[in-house]
Amino acid sequence: MEEYQDRSLGGKVFQQIRSDIINGKYKENDELRENTIGKELGVSRTPVREALRQLELEGLVSIIPNRGAFVTGISHKDIKDIYLIRSLLEGLCARWAAENISEEKLTELEEIIVLSEFQINRENGGSPDQITALDGRFHAALYEASGSRILARVLTDFHNYVKMARLTSVASQERARRSIREHRQILRAIRERDGELAEQLANEHIMHVIENLKKQGFK
Repeated sequence: MEEYQDRSLGGKVFQQIRSDIINGKYKENDELRENTIGKELGVSRTPVREALRQLELEGLVSIIPNRGAFVTGISHKDIKDIYLIRSLLEGLCARWAAENISEEKLTELEEIIVLSEFQINRENGGSPDQITALDGRFHAALYEASGSRILARVLTDFHNYVKMARLTSVASQERARRSIREHRQILRAIRERDGELAEQLANEHIMHVIENLKKQGFK
């Protein structure tokens, strides 16, 4: 039982540190001190050490012998690679959603788009944070609609990895409006059960994000 609890605690610590790296609390090359993190999270060094080893396997942390653990972070190239992979996987996700989506999930996606349109049409273009959050909700619902837990998990991880880049990608009102229009087109194809078109539109949607990121300096 004690071993199970240690593993469960290590998993929670792993998720917390991972989230802190992705959200920008820890920057690239920051040292992750076991004692400091342990005190912050109210745990011993053991689950922190376990979490750091897992994060090293994910490529978010580099452990240097006799020196410590340091944040590797996600480079611009990593972000570009993730989006290129996402363009293919989100296309597949949209195709499967067209085949498997329920009426309940169709309604949920429609409601998210309506809320997004409401936000973007508010005075001053609405709240960027809320628009970004709705963008995330749309993609999360789309992943669930695919009917594949494995695909949803992979895409959710990728989505989280590029969270900071997503804030940049919808920063301009013009891009945000275009993104919402693209979401509606994808939903229309899914509602019509046109898997081929849904796949094409979802692929193009992510490629447009890549183009926008390049304009923001992501090479």
